[in-house]
Amino acid sequence: MTSATQGGENRLARESSPYLRQHAENPVHWYPWSPEAFATSRSSDRPVFLSIGYSACHWCHVMAHESFENVTVANYLNDHFICVKVDREQRPDVDSLYMDATLAFTGSGGWPMSVFLLPDGRPFYAGTYFPPSARHGLPGFLDLLRALVAAWDDQREEIESQAKALTEAVKQRNSAPAAARRERTREPASSTRGDSLRGTAVVEPSAPKKGARHALLAHAVEALQSLYDPDLGGFGRAPKFPQAPILDLLLTSAAFGDRQALEMATTTLDAMASGGIYDHLGGGFHRYSTDRTWTVPHFEKMLYDQASLVRTYLHGWQLTGREEWLQVVEETVSYVRRTLTGPGGRVNGAQDADSEGREGLYYVWRSDEI
Repeated sequence: MTSATQGGENRLARESSPYLRQHAENPVHWYPWSPEAFATSRSSDRPVFLSIGYSACHWCHVMAHESFENVTVANYLNDHFICVKVDREQRPDVDSLYMDATLAFTGSGGWPMSVFLLPDGRPFYAGTYFPPSARHGLPGFLDLLRALVAAWDDQREEIESQAKALTEAVKQRNSAPAAARRERTREPASSTRGDSLRGTAVVEPSAPKKGARHALLAHAVEALQSLYDPDLGGFGRAPKFPQAPILDLLLTSAAFGDRQALEMATTTLDAMASGGIYDHLGGGFHRYSTDRTWTVPHFEKMLYDQASLVRTYLHGWQLTGREEWLQVVEETVSYVRRTLTGPGGRVNGAQDADSEGREGLYYVWRSDEI
């Protein structure tokens, strides 16, 4: 069977998402997320290849250039898979669902997200970026596709079993928070509802009492200490992300007199504001630091990062009076108003990491230019 005999086509040209339209000229016969895609998967007995990303994602661009614009790879995808493209910023529900599956399968996540599904939507294999040929412990993308097709043809029971196990792992991943919410609200388990993959409970928690609130904060701060980098701030190993919700939690605990929380928050806020993840010329924060020291950024800038970090640095200034943090707030707001805000007050969601086909070219300066 060849892709030409299947009457396939790329269906992304009329989509509203800029990310999906970036892939409208790919030789891959992309579907948007739709019932039609899964109906075709069922009728043709082919698995779904789900690719999730966003318009400013550098490695999404890389995988597109290496694989999705490659005619050989595209023809193989078209012959053996139903290919679905999702913009994570347009469909955060789909992104969250399959990110849970990717985290359960690999222990890590990111974009582009590459997930392989049964026709009913259950995942049986997941990963992120795959290079065109094997390197750094990752299989080559075409080699991976061939292996998955062989398994689909000859080991369908094993694939079904893997999908069942992965679905159960995702349910367990979400069951602990749901159980905790039920315990706080004293609602019976039968009052919850969720979809087939997540099993996410929907309940309305009552506000905890003051003592319980302090205990929850203390428990959270204690858990964060095991991940905290006391020398350079931040949590976990490289790459390091500017995790505003965590920093806000620490500042909240510090407002109740927790000195350890204050130290973790201030060390991290100082390190980010003085490092390369912050744009000292134009204002605003890059997506993450590729190293432990916050020096070398991944250059894209996201609106939601600016919004959350403005609030965090404002809270930090209110708590400590540190004027340099207020400067970060003012410069970041200025960046959003100057660069991300378009005609009519529209605010764009991101600034790409790439310019002129190179990552970070816009932000990298020679000494004579500086």
